[in-house]
Amino acid sequence: MTNTGGGLELAQDEVVTLASELIRIDTTNTGDPDTLVGERKAAEWVAEKLAEVGYETTYVESGAKGRGNVVARLAGADPSRGALLVHGHLDVVPADASEWSVHPFSGAVQDGYVWGRGAVDMKDMVAMSLAVARRFKRDGIVPPRDIVFAFLADEEAGGLYGAQWLVEHRPELFEGVTEAISEVGGFSITLKDDVRAYLVETAEKGIRWLKLRVRGTAGHGSMIHHDNAVAKLAAAVTKLGQHRFPLVISPSVREFLDGVTEITGIDFPEDDIEGAVGKLGALSRMIGATLRDTANPTMLTAGYKANVIPSVAEATVDCRILPGREEAFDAELAELLGPDVEREWIGLPPVETTFDGALVDAMVGSISAEDPGAKVLPYMLSGGTDAKSFQRLGIRNFGFAPLKLPADLDFSGLFHGVDERVPVDALKFGVRVLDRFLLNS
Repeated sequence: MTNTGGGLELAQDEVVTLASELIRIDTTNTGDPDTLVGERKAAEWVAEKLAEVGYETTYVESGAKGRGNVVARLAGADPSRGALLVHGHLDVVPADASEWSVHPFSGAVQDGYVWGRGAVDMKDMVAMSLAVARRFKRDGIVPPRDIVFAFLADEEAGGLYGAQWLVEHRPELFEGVTEAISEVGGFSITLKDDVRAYLVETAEKGIRWLKLRVRGTAGHGSMIHHDNAVAKLAAAVTKLGQHRFPLVISPSVREFLDGVTEITGIDFPEDDIEGAVGKLGALSRMIGATLRDTANPTMLTAGYKANVIPSVAEATVDCRILPGREEAFDAELAELLGPDVEREWIGLPPVETTFDGALVDAMVGSISAEDPGAKVLPYMLSGGTDAKSFQRLGIRNFGFAPLKLPADLDFSGLFHGVDERVPVDALKFGVRVLDRFLLNS
């Protein structure tokens, strides 16, 4: 199938307004129930936009007041085919307005960008999905198969009150879904002589938020102590922070590197892959983080008074684990820290699929139609998405939120960063690509 006329133009026109309005709804997720804002207002806004064109929507509060989710299904021509899930999260990380050029919840449209917290993570994709969903319903378009649109809470804190909860308690909302697309993929990078490559996420590292706990003997700060919990914890954290896990080249990373070599001529020799990845500019941070497991200490907690040695000290460590490395990671961590450091964690598993099949062909075709000559490559995300939850339902997951970006834009640096923004032209491009993709998937 191919795109039809005026309805697509209207979708492109309204996507900027949708993104701006959505950014203006503060959905800050601190991870702390006492300080988070909640997604209900945004979820109700999305439900209203869908109902306005004739969708029947399901609004679900996922295990806590105000944690709103919205799901809608558009029937396809062939109900016997597996359905496609298009999902995005409504929550955003906190932002300090004093650090920004514009207010982070202004949704300002200026200088060719839509500005604000969530502009790329991921209210841009929510707006693009919403614009295309509205266009299909408004114009009476029947896609080849069922499409489930889901707008979710709590992704920024692991999805416990969003995708995880829905998978556990409302799996019928995703009945028949076999494949899914969502964030942090489909964006362009300019590699050489204006040759763009669009990166489709086919894998992501696992998450483990690790709590380290060390116990010692409490006492007065003026005394000599040989069993100080703070000192023992500091030594363990320092050891962990300085440790380098082994270099592992996963299939998705290898395929990405081979694609870059084909485009640029840059080689990635086995004995200096990290050095070669360093030549990729701003992208080197994102790709470099997918070459090893990481364990970065982020928080320390101990004591309650300057002259009291506490009996317990704790640290939080953000661990990201490559696909297939979970058991090896645990063993390495145990050997590194020893038996005196207690460990407990919550975590989400790695995700990995292959870069092939009809859905991938549709991605490549939709990108090529809008940007002839562009390349499409798979890659691994060092962070995590709600794909970790949906894979529990046997769903094959991809990151595909298409954006054609300026060559000099540090896109990865905008995620959770100051002055987060998305180009207006990129949003319109994304609507055209998603429209074509969903018509041909």
